[in-house]
Amino acid sequence: MNGTHRMVRNEVPEHSLRLAVLIDADNAQASVIEGLLAEVARFGEATVKRIYGDFTSTASAQWKKVLNRYSIKPVQQFAYTTGKNATDSMLIIDAMDLLYTRRFDGFCLVSSDSDFTGLAMRIREEGLTVLGFGEKKTPEAFRNACHKFVFTEILRPGAQRKRASSESHKAETPAVAAIEGAEQEFPREFVLEALEQASDDSGWANLGTFGSYLNKLQPDFDARLYGFKKLSELVKAMPDIFAIDMRKVSGSNTKTMYVRDKKLKD
Repeated sequence: MNGTHRMVRNEVPEHSLRLAVLIDADNAQASVIEGLLAEVARFGEATVKRIYGDFTSTASAQWKKVLNRYSIKPVQQFAYTTGKNATDSMLIIDAMDLLYTRRFDGFCLVSSDSDFTGLAMRIREEGLTVLGFGEKKTPEAFRNACHKFVFTEILRPGAQRKRASSESHKAETPAVAAIEGAEQEFPREFVLEALEQASDDSGWANLGTFGSYLNKLQPDFDARLYGFKKLSELVKAMPDIFAIDMRKVSGSNTKTMYVRDKKLKD
């Protein structure tokens, strides 16, 4: 696949991708499926949706209620031996079969299991986009093997309501409210390092280029972890860290955001 199929920023892909969504039922929660598929839709079209697991077990009962509603094809895999995960093997075999059809631009791997690290790396070697989805306990190796990794905790219905509720507070004291309400500390040093790498000689960086560098350095970076829906909102809410310049796009009435480290002198 040529480079035009790659994501160019952390918020919007260059164009809609044809995606294969493969879910590990043993390591994913059914409660996130609505938010997960909505997230996938931001990057492209889920042309294949499959879930792998032993659906005769009580552990997979949660998934049975949502499969038909979201048109997800279940792939039954019996646990032949205790302690051996046959589900992982079946998912990997299916992924390779789909990869060699050359019908997809990318894969969405839904699991918190590090066993899929090698699969993610192999898909990337073929020039396809790899989007990972898993809980915060997901090992770093798997997260970093993806082009973009999304923590499923922020896709749960409760998390959506919590972010919406925090919007009113941010209107009064944006930066303070966002950081205090965040689930983890804002990585200021890392973000400014990415901004420096994305900047031109004058110190300014296009927001899209900035977002791209953030994800290249840390695939699981997500503005929503810090209380914001988009990177642009995060930047606007932190005037003590970022300087902003809205520039008119040549030949258009629209404007695009440029960002700079607030401490840099003109």
